[in-house]
Amino acid sequence: MTPAEALRAQEARLQGCRNCKLCEGRHTVVFGSGNPQADLVVIGEGPGADEDAQGLPFVGRAGQLLTKMLESVKLTRDEVFITNTVLCRPPGNRNPEADELAACAPFLADKLAVIQPKVILTLGSVATQAMLRTKEPIGKLRGRMHAYGNAVLIPTFHPAFLLRNPGQDYKRMAWEDLKLAKREYDQRRTR
Repeated sequence: MTPAEALRAQEARLQGCRNCKLCEGRHTVVFGSGNPQADLVVIGEGPGADEDAQGLPFVGRAGQLLTKMLESVKLTRDEVFITNTVLCRPPGNRNPEADELAACAPFLADKLAVIQPKVILTLGSVATQAMLRTKEPIGKLRGRMHAYGNAVLIPTFHPAFLLRNPGQDYKRMAWEDLKLAKREYDQRRTR
């Protein structure tokens, strides 16, 4: 089975998922999109209203900024795989709760096992803390690499956070994180 076929099979199995209370308010399971053999996987926290309506991750304002962020380091959405820590929209765009993150964790692990990325870019504190199993704030975790299986995990600020805080120095820090992710991506792809 090819990675694309394996991911399609996973996505089909998850469409009727009722493992947590997020299923009650969702329109669709937002599985992820992009290259099933990507060397770089981008992980956010969870779908918003636009994502829930369209069934695709990062299609709203934050998604538009994510696309520009990737383009700034010469990457396209088709080259990477984009997903979230939870696959259903939390009500009112609240943060996913611990039980919801735990319910989706095996699905994310299965996805990563199929894709086998070399670099993982986590967006925001929720995704980063869930992946690294820590309570450290994003401000202390970003700016450096973290080992994650056979990959390296690089945390940065969530695009929605950057949109809410335009006057701060966060965009410069996110740019540094993106350059670090791209550098690792370029180096690890040649191995």
